[in-house]
Amino acid sequence: MSILQTLSLTRRFGEITAVHDLNLTVEAGEVFGLLGPNGAGKTTVIKMLTTLLPPTAGTALVAGYDIRRDPARVRAAIGYVPQLVSVDGALTGYENFLIFARLYGVSRALRRRRIEEALEFAGLSEAAGREVRGYSGGMVRRLELGMAMLHRPRVLFLDEPTVGLDPVARQAVWRQVRALARDYGMTVFLTTHFMDEADVLCGRLTILNLGRVAASGSPAELKRAVGRPDATLDEVFASCTGRPLETEQGGNYRDISRTRRNIARLG
Repeated sequence: MSILQTLSLTRRFGEITAVHDLNLTVEAGEVFGLLGPNGAGKTTVIKMLTTLLPPTAGTALVAGYDIRRDPARVRAAIGYVPQLVSVDGALTGYENFLIFARLYGVSRALRRRRIEEALEFAGLSEAAGREVRGYSGGMVRRLELGMAMLHRPRVLFLDEPTVGLDPVARQAVWRQVRALARDYGMTVFLTTHFMDEADVLCGRLTILNLGRVAASGSPAELKRAVGRPDATLDEVFASCTGRPLETEQGGNYRDISRTRRNIARLG
């Protein structure tokens, strides 16, 4: 059963078409990956699906709601963790959770239990009283994922969820993403530059190039399409886009803020 469907979704910026006639379907409960080089249109797609950017043409259905006709209902049904840091470094982890819970209308009766559960899920119970500016990059990302699950969204959008993180922190985020789909039944729609991440997490993938679909399928199907049984997703990516991968890794709150700003500018 599909929970997300795009229907000739298109976005133009003046004479530039960032996303051209996009048609894709995401099934309920799956982890779906949208890949592509910088400037391929991935972030533009997510901004349209989360109602932050209106389409120029076409539309999409998210959790049964049309992004053009029912944007408020779409927003109530989704969670979104953007590239840019979305937490307040001057507040504690608990205070960030509390503000987010209030914004999404989590009732007083549920609020404390949901926050404590999310802190445990994120592995931040012991750090809940510390200011977020003192968190590592991995802790910040885990905090953001925990915040996104507070209101139990049906679809969770993750834009470059592990950009700027070291390998250990990336593995921790991977465990969280799997748990959100497995234990909470969320559909996860993510973008990433890391082919190992896409291979491990995603049941199906779509690769964008210059705003158009270059390939779609499961990781195994895409590898077979290259024509070699030992092909990697890196080779699939290069074959579809003709471009090398561009990734960055960094350290603490300040580092990850700077890295994500740079990545976001590149799209």
